[in-house]
Amino acid sequence: MNVVEISNLAKNYGDIVALRDVSLTVPTGSRFGFLGPNGAGKSTTLRILIGLLRASGGAAKVFGMDAWTDSTKIRQRLAYLSGDARLYDGMTGTGLLRFIDRARGGGGWSEAKRLCERFELAAARKIRGYSKGMRQKLAIIQALMHKPDLLILDEPTSGLDPLMQHALYEELRGVTAEGRTVLFSSHTLSEVEQLCDRVAIVRGGRIVEAGTTESLRHRALRRIVMKRRGGFPETLALPEGMSVRSRQDGTLTGTWSGAVDPLVGWLAGLKLDDVSISQPSLEDLFATYYREQED
Repeated sequence: MNVVEISNLAKNYGDIVALRDVSLTVPTGSRFGFLGPNGAGKSTTLRILIGLLRASGGAAKVFGMDAWTDSTKIRQRLAYLSGDARLYDGMTGTGLLRFIDRARGGGGWSEAKRLCERFELAAARKIRGYSKGMRQKLAIIQALMHKPDLLILDEPTSGLDPLMQHALYEELRGVTAEGRTVLFSSHTLSEVEQLCDRVAIVRGGRIVEAGTTESLRHRALRRIVMKRRGGFPETLALPEGMSVRSRQDGTLTGTWSGAVDPLVGWLAGLKLDDVSISQPSLEDLFATYYREQED
C-alpha cells in the first residue's frame, strides 16, 4: 500500500512553472528521500501534499484522500516540518510543546519529554535565546511527539551538528520500524544514502530518477584513478564505458560505466604502478543533474 500517490502533478505561478508532470509513490513504512538542488520543486511538492498549496494540474493523494479537498482529515494523521520553521519567541520550549500537545488533543507529552532528553534540548529556556540548532531541535520534536502515520520533513537536518543528525536518523529509523512512513526533502546526498531505502531526484520541476537507493547506485559511475611512471599518452585507446576526467603527473582519473570484467581486462594490460576503483556512488549521478540544471 502507498501512503502518497502523485500523478502528473503540476504547479504554475503565472508564467513560472514550478512543477511539471511529477509522478511518484511513497510506500507505507518507507524512508523516502526527495532529493534535488535548491529551487528544484521539492518544497512546492510537499506543500501541495499537506494542502497548503493547490496544484495547477494532476492529482495528489495522501492516505487515499485528495490532498486539497481532504486536507483537514489528512493533517490529523501527519506532521510537517517546514524548511524555515517559525516558533513563538516569547514562549519557552516546554510551553510551546505543551501548547502543541493540547492543540492536537493531548497524548504526546511523555514522548515530547523523551525527545527533549534525546536531543539535549534546554526546554525551560525562552525560544528567543535559542541558537539555530536549538530551534531546529525544538521543531523536530514537535513534529515527532505525536507519532504521526506520516512524517513530512523539509530539510530536517539544517542547523544540526553531526551528533544530533545521527540522533535524528536513529529516531526516523524507529519511525519506520513501527510501520509509519517518512518523506523528507534534502539536497545533502550523504544523509539520503545513509537513511533512505527509496529516492526520487527532482530537477527543474520534474522527476528525473526514482527507485531504490541501491538500484540508483548501480546506475551511477565507478571512479577510476590510475598511476604509472611516465604517465599516459593522449593516444591511449580507451574501452567503451571509460571517460577521462583528468591527466596529471602520471595520474589518470576517469569514470567507468558498465560491467566490471572488461574494465579489469583493460587495466591488466597497462602495467600500472597503482589503481583504485571506487564503488558506485549516488554522488556522481546527482552531480550530473546539478550540472545539467546549471547549464
